[in-house]
Amino acid sequence: MKFLPIDNVMPEVKAALSSQGNAVVVAPPGSGKTTRIPLALFSEPWLKGQRILMLEPRRLAARAAARYMAGSLGEEVGQTVGYRIRLDTCVGADTRIEVITEGVLTRMLQTDQALEGVGLIIFDEFHERSLHADIGLTLALEVQAILREELRLLVMSATLEAEPVASILGHCPVICGSGQSFSVETHYLDRKLTVSAETAVAQTVFRALNYTDGDVLVFLPGAAEIRGVHAELLAGGIEKYAQVALLFGNLPPSAQDAALLPSLLGKRKVVLATAIAETSLTVEGVTTVIDSGLMRVPAYSSRTGLTRLETVRVTRAAADQRRGRAGRIRPGVCYRLWTRQEDAYLVPNNTPEILAADLTPLALELAAWGVINPSELLWLDSPPAAAFTQARSLLVKIGALESDGAITVHGRQMAETGLNPRLAHMVLKATEIGFGALSCELAAILSERDFFRGSAAALDVDLRFRVETIRNFKNHIGVTDAAGRRIKTESNRLKQNFNINAAPQDDIEACGLVLAFAYPDRIGQLRGCGKFLLESGRGAMIAESQALAQSQYIVTADLDDQGTDSRIFLAAPVQLEQIKQYFDLQIVNKTQVAWDTSCQAVRARTYECLGALVLKETPCNNPNESDIAEALLKGIALEGLEILPWSKAARQFQQRLLFAYFQENKWPDVSDENLLAALNDWLGPHIYGITSRVELGKINLLTALEGLLTWSERQELDRYAPPYIMVPSGQRITIDYSTPESPILAVRLQEVFGLKETPCIALGKVPLTLHLLSPAHRTVQVTRDLSSFWDNTYFEVKKDLKGRYPKHYWPDDPTTAVPTNRTRPKP
Repeated sequence: MKFLPIDNVMPEVKAALSSQGNAVVVAPPGSGKTTRIPLALFSEPWLKGQRILMLEPRRLAARAAARYMAGSLGEEVGQTVGYRIRLDTCVGADTRIEVITEGVLTRMLQTDQALEGVGLIIFDEFHERSLHADIGLTLALEVQAILREELRLLVMSATLEAEPVASILGHCPVICGSGQSFSVETHYLDRKLTVSAETAVAQTVFRALNYTDGDVLVFLPGAAEIRGVHAELLAGGIEKYAQVALLFGNLPPSAQDAALLPSLLGKRKVVLATAIAETSLTVEGVTTVIDSGLMRVPAYSSRTGLTRLETVRVTRAAADQRRGRAGRIRPGVCYRLWTRQEDAYLVPNNTPEILAADLTPLALELAAWGVINPSELLWLDSPPAAAFTQARSLLVKIGALESDGAITVHGRQMAETGLNPRLAHMVLKATEIGFGALSCELAAILSERDFFRGSAAALDVDLRFRVETIRNFKNHIGVTDAAGRRIKTESNRLKQNFNINAAPQDDIEACGLVLAFAYPDRIGQLRGCGKFLLESGRGAMIAESQALAQSQYIVTADLDDQGTDSRIFLAAPVQLEQIKQYFDLQIVNKTQVAWDTSCQAVRARTYECLGALVLKETPCNNPNESDIAEALLKGIALEGLEILPWSKAARQFQQRLLFAYFQENKWPDVSDENLLAALNDWLGPHIYGITSRVELGKINLLTALEGLLTWSERQELDRYAPPYIMVPSGQRITIDYSTPESPILAVRLQEVFGLKETPCIALGKVPLTLHLLSPAHRTVQVTRDLSSFWDNTYFEVKKDLKGRYPKHYWPDDPTTAVPTNRTRPKP
């Protein structure tokens, strides 16, 4: 074997694992750590013939690494070196090194917690921090601590912050290796892009072919962008200059492998790749990298429970990894399609998936492991509590967990399938009712990105159309043979695993029902105009032009997380009868007694509810009286106190109390705001049997308000804030307390003749504001000092009044005159 830079630190790696048990290796891309370290370790004495498991984040990288190591030994894959990935396993009885994808380790641990026969687990490219990698490391540490002290763990990466990892590995050694890399000349844009990223990439490819030699590796965020750039390159006549190869996860293995090999007949090659080519893989012959500066990452919203892919700016670590691909064999060139100013704002690293992902798979794996609270385990980053709680709630809803978090028999069956928990539940439940084959097809379709995405057919969101297309994909131009074969293969594998016979062809209308088992929280009820209310309470919508927009009930499998109403991408109709039959345990009857503003009355209804959905509504004939009273009080609070039958006496009593409270706060505050806030206390005892605004007229509000005071307090109030004053004429004049700080006594001037001082209330402390009235009850003077009025103002007022009312009695000395409520005093 040729010398590789990682060989320089191989003695340290061996010594660390031999003596310490765990180690962290940090070495740049191209150093050889992925393919050289496993081969150097599998013959170590401490392994004693046991196997090495090496985790890779991607299937392509796992296959490529296994093939390279097997070739280094002069063997075929499946002998000393093999691999296990989804849908493809190549290992034999003599296999000592198994390269596996990260999810495979979790399955192996759940099957055999002690991992008998495994002596070393290598976590390669750990900086990507996938959810499965974090779960695998945490569970492996648990195995090492409790069951297998001799199990070794090795974490490897090119850009990892090593110290936190070394800390949870027992403060193990960190070994830093050098890389075999050449200088890379890096070019930036002078200004921000003014054309689409695809156009800019295509233009840069032709520029690179003119000004550089060697092969070109282009990084794009996803398959759609790759196809867009490919189309532009073909339109520009790329075949004259170079062979174009595509490299992304959903391509057939043969196409992926072809992209990694040198171009044919010495022709230059342009490889259009996703982030799959950042690490682990070596694309032969590359000397130029073109980086779009974009990557696609999953983003989970705990608010909606949805995960969607977001296109975001590349991280600093990823950008450096990509640039390093140009300097593997000789000095290279990197074209970055962003400015130097933008470069300064790149974030350092990816957010660990455990902090931003749907944690339903994690919650199920931990429950199957026997752990209810994730804090019992050792994590590099602990699962966020809100997302974990939401995941647990979903698992309880679908019967995978008990309410206390313990796994059920059904949950354990789900965990054993290796499917996403939603899809596992769907297949198991659908199989019970005879739709197992259809559920396997749906699981295979939903496990991949929509194969119509980006095409005109994608506008039709009906999932039934996808199922029919896959069943007949050879006759449908919208589906490539690769996509059709891949989904068919996965569907057949699932059918085989679940012992399901060939699918009947008349079950297509059950798509919605089967889908509802996976997404019970996304059963939707039509609100009109293509808008739906989901069981979770979230809004969703379909374009009105689509047939599904008129369905009374649907189930959605894919929707975004934008705005009030999420846009639906995949859905199928479901019948109300199916919902009631198969989700009866989740349907609850709720009696609602509430104030109906439209009819100004309390209405009692019984609802059949599935989450936020009302499946049926009927009148309730015998509502609880206390519920009626509560609803009536809420209605009064909503409508305001003016809905009540206020009499003058009731309103004056309220105002008298407010005056007393204004003077001394020992009295209750009976302002409208406080009365509304305390309706149950003072009005509650008087409303039983009343259900409408009309019937509120039966209430005596004065009696209700008086109930706020004891009998002795009412007597005291009469003395402190009397309802009326007896004036010299012998009349009882009501006091106006509408202005608490200054109560008013409006009285005709002639009725207070002989009264020398202003009347006072509040036990003589507060003089009334006198509104002295003409015989026609018009105010002629306002005063709080009657004595001063008689002395200084009366005579001017008298002149005016005598002229207007000559028949009335206007004495010269009002303080000794006889008061009267007539035109003149009786003789």
